[in-house]
Amino acid sequence: MVTLGTVVMHVADTGRAARFWAQALGYVPREHNPLILEPKDGNGPGLALDESDRMHLDLYADSAQEQQAEVERLISVGAQRVDWAYPDDADFVVLADTEGNLFCVVDTSHG
Repeated sequence: MVTLGTVVMHVADTGRAARFWAQALGYVPREHNPLILEPKDGNGPGLALDESDRMHLDLYADSAQEQQAEVERLISVGAQRVDWAYPDDADFVVLADTEGNLFCVVDTSHG
């Protein structure tokens, strides 16, 4: 089963937003990407701050096989595939929920 891995939040100023949300939530910057904040103890979803992407959820799957199975399961309960321009090394699949909100299913073993 997928888990809520990251909430991606659209922001106008990543530095300002990172300082605010780190203090507001008690989160710390991820070691290799300071624009992703995560709980100090590692328990709970991360918060990714992005100036170019719209707000969405990233759901994490442990393998490519689990990702595919979860995509199919989510479609069976009402999600829809989204026509998306994927990079060659994409580790995510973009879907929309029943209200049209986008979310990604990410294969966390990919990279």
